[in-house]
Amino acid sequence: MRRFDGRVALITAGASGLGLGIALRLAREGADVVIWDRDAGALETATEEAAAGGITLSGQALDMTDGAAIESAVADLAARAGRIDVLVNNIGGSLHTPFRFLEQSEEDWDRVMAVNVTASIRTTRAVLPHMVSAGYGRIVNMGSKAGRYGSLFAGANYVAAKGAMQAFTLQIAQEFGPVGITCNTLCPGAILTPRVEGLLRERQSAEERRRVLDSIPVRRHGTVDDIAAAVAYLTSEEAGFVNGASLDINGGQGMVI
Repeated sequence: MRRFDGRVALITAGASGLGLGIALRLAREGADVVIWDRDAGALETATEEAAAGGITLSGQALDMTDGAAIESAVADLAARAGRIDVLVNNIGGSLHTPFRFLEQSEEDWDRVMAVNVTASIRTTRAVLPHMVSAGYGRIVNMGSKAGRYGSLFAGANYVAAKGAMQAFTLQIAQEFGPVGITCNTLCPGAILTPRVEGLLRERQSAEERRRVLDSIPVRRHGTVDDIAAAVAYLTSEEAGFVNGASLDINGGQGMVI
């Protein structure tokens, strides 16, 4: 499929894991994809490996805790590409801060909120005027199963941050839907990227991991491809009537009526 021919997509934290998988999927479907990441080496590796497979990705090293850097990077992208059609706020993570609430420091909370919430808010604020001018836009915010049901291995700061992103999604969807822009949240369960694998090994025993797997009705953990496929749908023209949704991708481990 070539659902994104002529579209420009920005993926944050896109040099590895979920972000890279999303970037590759949208590029395969025709998008002009730009990935931001703070790790310049990982960006170089990602763009080179993509090119070896016949896929073009543009990378920019960026510290997304720097609001001025975000504004400048968005302005440069809009000037170069002439438009920004898709924004995937993929940046986030628990940053390996302590799991137990009373063991989390003020700094632990500030860091997790800055990366998961503030960086995404700043990026969205910078991108939205370009979408409004075009009368079209697709925004996907990365939530989490943790933000909806709590977590067995990520702490209260991460849970609160992902819950905040869901609430932010609702307001953006309501405010900008009338001008052709949709905003939705993706809420994955544990997706086995190398980072998540390491965290699970650190915080859960083999027996605990087996019990968690048995609690998932489809009896497997999620993959990067599962998430990339969902993002490709939500950011396509086909999903124009999906707005303000929180899409659970957890194999049925968490369900709501």
